[in-house]
Amino acid sequence: MNAVAARLGGIGWTHPRTIGILGIVLGALAFWLALPPLASRTAALPVAIGILAVAAGIWTFSRDERRVGGGAIAAGLLGIAFGVLATRSSSTHLDEVVVWSALGAATLRYATPLIYAAIGGLFCERSGVINVALEGMLLTGAFFGIWGAIWAQSWAGSAAWLVGVGSAALAGMVLATVHAIWAIHLKVDQIISGFALNFLALGITGYLFIDKYGDTGTPGDVPGIPDVHIHFLQNWYFVGPIIGQLNLMIWLSFVLLVGTYILVFRTPFGLRLRAVGEHPRAADTVGISVYKVRYVAVIASGAIAAMGGAYLSIGFVHSFNEGMTNGTGFIGLAALVFGKWRPFPTWGATLLFGFSSALADRLPNAYGNQWGTLFQALPYLLTLVAVAGVIGRSIGPAAAGRPYEKQ
Repeated sequence: MNAVAARLGGIGWTHPRTIGILGIVLGALAFWLALPPLASRTAALPVAIGILAVAAGIWTFSRDERRVGGGAIAAGLLGIAFGVLATRSSSTHLDEVVVWSALGAATLRYATPLIYAAIGGLFCERSGVINVALEGMLLTGAFFGIWGAIWAQSWAGSAAWLVGVGSAALAGMVLATVHAIWAIHLKVDQIISGFALNFLALGITGYLFIDKYGDTGTPGDVPGIPDVHIHFLQNWYFVGPIIGQLNLMIWLSFVLLVGTYILVFRTPFGLRLRAVGEHPRAADTVGISVYKVRYVAVIASGAIAAMGGAYLSIGFVHSFNEGMTNGTGFIGLAALVFGKWRPFPTWGATLLFGFSSALADRLPNAYGNQWGTLFQALPYLLTLVAVAGVIGRSIGPAAAGRPYEKQ
């Protein structure tokens, strides 16, 4: 608490960062006022509030708070655009699409595989190894998760999902070990290694899927990861439909976030992890085994990402299809960049991506498939924004992508 107070103590209400954050809130407010339950029917309201958000962003940007200022400008412009569109829509369509409790629950469901991929990437990249193979690790986890659950169903019954999650984690660790050997000892270009593993995972899972399940696909009675029912919350207004019946893997993702923060930023191992990612030569000089720390981090990243894949196949859709991850690993990597390689900001980015997917699911019923398709593309657009650093440049670990040669 003292550290937080010291960090925030010098920030006043007129500080540029505070004004920038206020601008982002105003941008969101401009859109929200045009949605149920308020559903303002005049375009002047979102336009006026959006202009205030843009003005706050420009003021903040001009005082060297470029990331927050750029975010406020973008939020203001998007608030105006979406707010005006919402005022031109019928109230019936808006009520059909904007059910906040349903959107909140769907956001968490869509964000969960992203957070597993992103946290896996965090461990890997904090150690200095770039991991674009997260997509392949997710896909591998998705296949071996459902394969393990089906294999164990005859003797493990309803607990077969535990075998599935374990199988997924082991498969992810195997794939990550290959990446670690190539990147750390063979010193192959880490991006090329990652892409090669993505194609390898696509080929292996596709072949095994056809070989084992053929044209019929996976069985429909696969033991799934259970939901956690919090009965006393289920009838609460708004809160109950969101968190009253969440999948176990979603709750575990919250534990993963807190555990990652403590491990990476509050333990000796976390200090060593960050040291080898920032200045491996200095870490080696004081006796830290750079290779060992990197191997542990990369293999752990594979296990964590693959668990996100297991959630997809036996916790969310309860089936497997070839290439079912559809770029989820890359979006998780973009969320990691958005969050500046820190757990909680990264989680915020995954919620943003998850919300766009949740909204895209509900739009076709009221507005047609074209609007759903448009919003399905939003995570990829935000990925480009994150990678290009349009709203402030994200600077990763200094040694990321650089093979270390022990002397």
